[in-house]
Order: sequence, then C-alpha cells, then structure tokens
Amino acid sequence: MQSVVQALDPSFLAEVASRVATIAVAIGVGVFLANVAVAFGAVRYITVLAYPLTRPANLPREVGTAILTTTASTTAGYGMLAEFRDSGMLDDRATLVAVTINTFFGFVQHIFTFYAPVLIPILGLRVGLMYVGARAAIALGITLVGILAGALLLSGRNVNSEALPDEIDAPDREARSTPEKLRGAATSTWKKLRRIVPRLAVVYALVTLLVETNSLQALTSVADPLATLVGLPGAAVPVIAVFAFDTTTGAVTIAPQIGGVFTPRQAVATMLLGGIVSFAVSTFKRSIPFQYGIWGASFGSKVVAVNTALKVVFIGVAVAVLLVP
Repeated sequence: MQSVVQALDPSFLAEVASRVATIAVAIGVGVFLANVAVAFGAVRYITVLAYPLTRPANLPREVGTAILTTTASTTAGYGMLAEFRDSGMLDDRATLVAVTINTFFGFVQHIFTFYAPVLIPILGLRVGLMYVGARAAIALGITLVGILAGALLLSGRNVNSEALPDEIDAPDREARSTPEKLRGAATSTWKKLRRIVPRLAVVYALVTLLVETNSLQALTSVADPLATLVGLPGAAVPVIAVFAFDTTTGAVTIAPQIGGVFTPRQAVATMLLGGIVSFAVSTFKRSIPFQYGIWGASFGSKVVAVNTALKVVFIGVAVAVLLVP
C-alpha cells in the first residue's frame, strides 16, 4: 500500500498527464490529417497497383475496381465483389482468390486511419514503424498468395467477363465541397478522440502504477515459464490478453515497458501474438456477421475460414522471424 501511495505523488500524476496529453495531441493531428487525406481521395492514388495484380491472377480488369474501392471502403469493395459473384462473372473459387488479393489493399486504409495516426504516436516512431511494417508485410504476403493461387488455380472456366453487372456503386467522395470535407474530417477526429483519450488516460495510469510498484512483475511471474519458452518475458501475457479486447489499449499497455521489459523486437512479436487473439475475438464479434451479411452463411464461412487461416499462418511466421536469436 505504501508503494502505491508513493507512486501517486504529484510527479507521477504529472508524468501521466504529460504523456496522455502528448499522445492525444499527436493522435488528434494525425487522425485529422488522415481523415482529410481520405476525404480528398489521396488514398486512391496508392491503388493504381491494383489493376496490374488482376492480370497474373487470371481475373478480369473489373476486379481491380473492387480492390481499389476496398482501400476507400471495405464494405463497398466487398459489395462489388459480391455483385460480380451474384451476376455469374466470378465463380466461388475466383471470388475467394479476389478476396485474398484484397487483403493488402484493405490494410492500406488502416495505415492512414489507424496505424499511422494512432498506434505510432503511442508506440514511438521506431517500434511503431516496425509493427506497422510487420503488419503490412503480413497483408502483402497474403495478397501475393492470392495472386499465386489465381495464377495456378483459375482459368476461363472460373470467369465470365460478359456477365459484368450493369451498375457498380463505388463510393463517391468528390461530391462534397471542400468545407464539407474539412468539417467531416474534424467531426470524425473529435469522435475518435472522445472515444480513445479517456480510455488511454485510465489504462496508461494503471500501467504506469503497476510498473512503478513492480506489481506487473508479480502478476506475471506465474506465466514466465511459458513466455520464456517462446522467447518472451512473462509481462507479454497480460499484454496479449489486453489485445484480445482492444488493440489501442494493448499498445498503451506495452508502450511504457519498451526498452525495459521488452526489446523492440519482443514488443512487436508480443503485439502480433496479441493480434492473433484479437483477431479470433473480432472474428466472432464483427467478421462473421459482416461476411455472412455480404455473402450468406455458406460462402461467408469459406471467406472467414480462408482469411483466418492465412492471417494466423503469416502472423506466426512473422513472430518466428522476430524471435530468431
């Protein structure tokens, strides 16, 4: 109890307030700029790579439009692919290949809207870039698997280009005026800050308190043997558990321990392992309802199974690479 009281002195509170304020400002600026970039269509310029990817995968050029659209709106991109499948343009095998190729371009959207403006300010530039780079490499690897699968498994029997739907609804972000786009970006930024900052303050204060009082080491000592087996400190266990509920909170939990408890590589590996747990939880909370809504239960289950298997495999490979002595 005495150690807790000692930690709760003005210097402790000042440290927490300063850290939270710094992160909040960085997140606010980053999220606003990201929202402005998305509103003005800057993200779309990255998607020029989508069209050439469809050719080696034996997919029609129109599928590149859906991949492009996914970068701006996941729902719209998947909706377009669903139209291609419903119209008979793509059969189930071709659709699964297209969904797999979609992975990296769906990830690109999150670089601008979450990873760069939110996680990097929390984790710091070096570890933040390492983590985002690892996630990008995982997503790119899955996309390359999709291209290879298309090259090996698809032919003219899987595609009917003449069955292109008459109307393809892509998101039109250019219809709004500049002031409307800026107001929309500001509103979206405020909503995200209002959701993130209170949680960030509470979690950071608790984590800092645990570190200051050495309570974290006591709580995780039981997990040390298991964590040591995979080359991670025992403190990785609660971080992974936190990631199951919220990625941002997990990042806030591990950030003050980097350089002390965790090396940068261990921190990234821990967060990736937490990503597997988080992905398992989000599959039941969000992915299954979304995919079933787009495709129906039968084909939606196939999409979920393929997505889950590929992500777990590639995250496992990335963790193994990071933890190689």
